[in-house]
Amino acid sequence: MRLAGQRAERDEARPMHAETAQASPPLEWLRVRARQENFPVALHVLPPRYRRHLLTLYAFARMVDDIGDEAPGDRLFQLDRVSAALDRLYAGQASDDPLFQRLAHTVSVCELPRSELERLIEANRRDQVVHRYHTFDELLEYCALSAEPVGRLVLRVFDTHTERHAHLSDRICSALQVLEHCQDVAEDACAGRIYLPRQDLDRFEVTEGDLMAARASTGVRAVVALQVQRAVRLLDEGAPLVGGLRGVARLAVAGYVAGGRATARALVDAGFDVLARTPRPRRSHVLLSLVSSLGLGDAR
Repeated sequence: MRLAGQRAERDEARPMHAETAQASPPLEWLRVRARQENFPVALHVLPPRYRRHLLTLYAFARMVDDIGDEAPGDRLFQLDRVSAALDRLYAGQASDDPLFQRLAHTVSVCELPRSELERLIEANRRDQVVHRYHTFDELLEYCALSAEPVGRLVLRVFDTHTERHAHLSDRICSALQVLEHCQDVAEDACAGRIYLPRQDLDRFEVTEGDLMAARASTGVRAVVALQVQRAVRLLDEGAPLVGGLRGVARLAVAGYVAGGRATARALVDAGFDVLARTPRPRRSHVLLSLVSSLGLGDAR
């Protein structure tokens, strides 16, 4: 799941050079990827202990996603190997892999449940066998594997996990995942995966071929607009989480919400044409949304 705030990754990369110089090439490559992708807008102002844990979780999620999306050979077998490595980690066995060494520390300090990490692996297993979703509810079931664990892990990093907080976080993370699917329609279609619900494609008479055109048709735009509308509603439902947090946790989660709102605005500004180019949020819009999120959080 990609989140907002690219500058934060570049800033965070500096103090990690000493660590990555000693790491295996795969881990160093993951750190480079982290600097190139979206990440929480507040990351560069968080205390180092939080940054380290969040980047470790990012590296794990990125590794699992890359296996599921790009690895040659038997991806299910490779994902099973990651699960086996988690088994060893939670059994207290030491690893030679720098990433799992860092993950073992984060798991211990933040008391992370294995189930949330395993759900990220399961999402990528599903990607190998499920390439279409009939309804939006089915897509949300997928988000429960691919997106919701991220927010729950973040809450535990900040020691703010409660059942209510987790429920609100789930709405935010599902919204972010849906928005990412909207941004990546063409890329996903070329990879043989379509996350736009079949029910909505049929409703607006959109064929799978339409999703690989040079520009989005009226029907494609309508389908994307509907998903964006649903994602914004999910963000609204989850936004009270910001007001329920304090300190750096509140700032970080507000950054997630702000990134989602700015992404939705970018999709609107592009007229929901996600095929001509990938709509990306402007930093100024992220900052404006961040101020709004911090000022309007529901304190329940």
